[in-house]
Amino acid sequence: MKYSFTFFFILCLNALAQDLNYENPIIKGSYPDPSICRVGDDFYIVNSSFEYYPGLPIHHSKDLVNWELVGYGLHREKQCTGKMNLTDVQYNGGIHAPSIRYHDGKFHIITTNVYSPAEEEPSEMINFIITSEKIEGPWSDPYIIEGAPGIDPDIIFDNGKIWYVGTHVPDDPNFNGEGEIWLQELDSTNWSLIGERYFLWRGALHYGTWAEGPHIYKRNGYYYLLIAEGGTSLNHAVMVAVSDNIKGPYVPNDRNPILTSRHLSYGHWVNSIGHGDLIELEDGRWYMVFLGIRSEIDTYSNMGRETHLIPVTWEKEPFEWKYDNIEKDWSKLPEHERFEKLRRVNYEWPVCSPITGRVERSYSLPYPDHPQYYHDPFKDDFDNENLSLEWNFRRVPNKNTYEINSDNGVLRLFSSKNVIKDRQSSSLLGIRQKKSQFEFLVKMIFDTDEREVQSGISLFQKDDNYFTYTIERHNRGYLLKLILKEKNSEPVIIKDKILSSYNGSIIFKVVSDKMNYGFYYSLDESKKFTFLTKTGPNKILSKGYTGAYCGLYSTTNGKEIQEHADYDWVMLK
Repeated sequence: MKYSFTFFFILCLNALAQDLNYENPIIKGSYPDPSICRVGDDFYIVNSSFEYYPGLPIHHSKDLVNWELVGYGLHREKQCTGKMNLTDVQYNGGIHAPSIRYHDGKFHIITTNVYSPAEEEPSEMINFIITSEKIEGPWSDPYIIEGAPGIDPDIIFDNGKIWYVGTHVPDDPNFNGEGEIWLQELDSTNWSLIGERYFLWRGALHYGTWAEGPHIYKRNGYYYLLIAEGGTSLNHAVMVAVSDNIKGPYVPNDRNPILTSRHLSYGHWVNSIGHGDLIELEDGRWYMVFLGIRSEIDTYSNMGRETHLIPVTWEKEPFEWKYDNIEKDWSKLPEHERFEKLRRVNYEWPVCSPITGRVERSYSLPYPDHPQYYHDPFKDDFDNENLSLEWNFRRVPNKNTYEINSDNGVLRLFSSKNVIKDRQSSSLLGIRQKKSQFEFLVKMIFDTDEREVQSGISLFQKDDNYFTYTIERHNRGYLLKLILKEKNSEPVIIKDKILSSYNGSIIFKVVSDKMNYGFYYSLDESKKFTFLTKTGPNKILSKGYTGAYCGLYSTTNGKEIQEHADYDWVMLK
């Protein structure tokens, strides 16, 4: 009886802890560069998607801690096959750092497609905007904003005008990597830049590289310019400056950076934090979303850059005697003199994670009556005629890549002659890995008389870093094969095995823990799983802009033949 009571008490404590706190990251898996907006009591986040399609994933929440994927800004092939090209985009290219805003009954997403026309040619920065009256879409075709250099644009609606907030490398940089934030009016009738361009800020710190990811907020009559600085790695940071005029000059906060992990041990649980966006709640409280990387193996993780949330307060320095009030005649002063006057004003500044000043794993819930729930395992039985929103392709898929027979609950993946390779689409689709310890199970039905046709699953990070775990014809039987492709190396067979009792159906199973990836299979409907081999957990670490996926894969390895594999169900838990 004593042990039963203790167990019940522990359960109650766990439930209470869940009721009072939320855990970071709030959106797990490869969801970097978050931008957030609020419409009434609804919150929306959009993230970068780089070379993946559909692009610009959008989540919805009522409480800031429970998020549902509700759609994509780029959800039609037509949106991605023109000048805004995701058909043959290079890896680590594609959709960078969007910003989402709501104005006059319409959602706006502005972002950059970084596209290299050919190897060794300079990348093009295709800045564009899409709009929709409903968050689920349909979203408009991209409106290309001509003459807008740089990446990571933002828009702000102010006093009847729309302003484009951009980045670029200045003509006269003081050091390599220096960036600059600029501002120019947008004409909403054709989304073109008009009027004078204003240069706002080159960042807070001397040699503070890559001033980017700008957002401007108007609060109590002042304009706050929030930027990322230091590059999206271990020195990443959030900086802020303020002005009484949207055109500047902007006065930096003496306490910059207002958020970073650069000063902490590399063993701190999260690193590379930055690229923030602020949001005000209906009751006047503020929060910030930003990206961070879980420090799991040498500061890396498979999931890469994920979306986190922290509380924010606003404070003035308490020594009022040090400061002056803004005077109207300052507006007539030369900019340098006006800047020096504005430095003597005691502004309110955002204070991130005010209790500790660093990003913690858990915080008190924004809404105490809305606990954070942990999502059930992902399961797809393919009983819907449309793919689940969780599925992504690397680039716009080729025509007739797959079909779903929802009556039978089967996804048929047609084998592509293409293998996994930069700048081309293959028959490969996946769902994001969201935690380090997981099980990935897939039932496949596959039969072929053709040699070199491979069908199965893939764990993939990039075009040059992946596992394929497949079956292929071998003499009169079938061969199970595990291949690893590591960056700057040729694909290597880790293990293969003749399946003498294969009867056309297999269940693949991958088990990940902190020490290993274990590869298993079953030929008898999961009654028994046979161990094939294991590898270290560090083979597909995220060392770029995106994280790992668990997916399905089929190829003819260059042969122009008609082949396919059928998938009965997929589970990630």
